[in-house]
Amino acid sequence: MEEYSQIKQNIEASIALKQEVLKSDVIRNQIHQFAQLVVACFKQDGKVLWCGNGGSAADAQHLAAEFSGRYYYDRPPLFSEALSVNSSYVTAVANDYSYDEIFARLTEAMGRKGDVLIGMSTSGNSGNVVRALERAKERGMVTIGLTGEGGGKMADLCDVCIQIPSKDTPRIQECHMLIGHTVCEIVESEIFPK
Repeated sequence: MEEYSQIKQNIEASIALKQEVLKSDVIRNQIHQFAQLVVACFKQDGKVLWCGNGGSAADAQHLAAEFSGRYYYDRPPLFSEALSVNSSYVTAVANDYSYDEIFARLTEAMGRKGDVLIGMSTSGNSGNVVRALERAKERGMVTIGLTGEGGGKMADLCDVCIQIPSKDTPRIQECHMLIGHTVCEIVESEIFPK
């Protein structure tokens, strides 16, 4: 059946891209750096902020919740928040200023030197994510990017920019979630060892 063919094709494509990520010494090293920067931030009582649009906004919210709630086991909460969760704020700033400012203004309000901002954009060119990373750099924050092939404008704004070697948005986002969950596990186990 044709629909089963599409299912098989998508699963195979996802596995193939994850195999590429697995084989990349550069990406594995960047994931380690990502985790260690977040550990250092939390150990200094800092905040980890996330931003992205659409599916990346949902992923940002999901991953922030893994830190502020729990991942594998009960432990104290960690300060982590997705910058897209307040719809009144997002629509007001988009209307009064510009959609490109929605994350930058919250980064300015919430972010402090040593805090971490994680930007998620499969193209690396989302204007509001780029502006937030620029503002974070101005404030002395650590900047981490999760992007697709090439990294876009985000590549030059991030202390660590993990570029998934693909231009296929759903497959890139699947890898972002794998990386995010991996970082959550490392951070939880290093800060709250059992």
